[in-house]
Amino acid sequence: MLRRFEKECQALQKDSKAYWDATRAMTTAQSRIAETLEVFYGAADRTSEGAMAGHAYKRSVDDLDTGFGRELDVPYRTAISEPLGKMCAYFPIVNEHISKRNKKMLDYDSARSKLRKLIDKPPEDPTKLPKAQQEHDESKEVFDILNDQLIAELPQLLDLRVPYFDPSFEAMIRMQSKFAEEGYEKLSGVQRFGACSSRLLNIITTSTRYFADNVRDDYAAGQLDAQVEGVLQEMKELSICGGN
Repeated sequence: MLRRFEKECQALQKDSKAYWDATRAMTTAQSRIAETLEVFYGAADRTSEGAMAGHAYKRSVDDLDTGFGRELDVPYRTAISEPLGKMCAYFPIVNEHISKRNKKMLDYDSARSKLRKLIDKPPEDPTKLPKAQQEHDESKEVFDILNDQLIAELPQLLDLRVPYFDPSFEAMIRMQSKFAEEGYEKLSGVQRFGACSSRLLNIITTSTRYFADNVRDDYAAGQLDAQVEGVLQEMKELSICGGN
């Protein structure tokens, strides 16, 4: 389960970056297209309807491109990219604890095997058996501490993944919706797409209905950021995540 969770988090981190890079590339390419169209339509007559439409289109997509970086870049990084990065950063620490537990298990198995041999065949030296017993007990104690820690805390870490990623998922939906809404509003002033525009607006509006009003209000008030930090603090307190 942990390995699957780690793999999924790494995939999410990679795909979220690819999504953001692709969206930014799209707005940049759209601006270049608009620039070419403005020149194309305005070359013959700058006062023509086509030239005015080309200029309006360029102004709209430039606004979108500027607004994308100004209004969405920081929220996307703080609500999605950084939480994913923080979660992925825990896996090397947890894996180190697992590796340490496995090494101590080998030490314990070796000490147990050595003790069993001395019990089965008592040595001539009377100090060997007590020494082997002490090594066995010490190695068992260290192994039990690490093993019990993992047994107790790994399920807690896995249980925290849903409340931790809930705000990021909410933020992703809201930012996608905002980007689509602004694109629709700005571009609808350039050209009318009839029924197609109505359907798009309906899809955008419907997408926000999956979340309760209080969740949207919490997002607007910054309370979902506090939820992420609260869950993150719970993770930090786990020993397998580097806590005391």
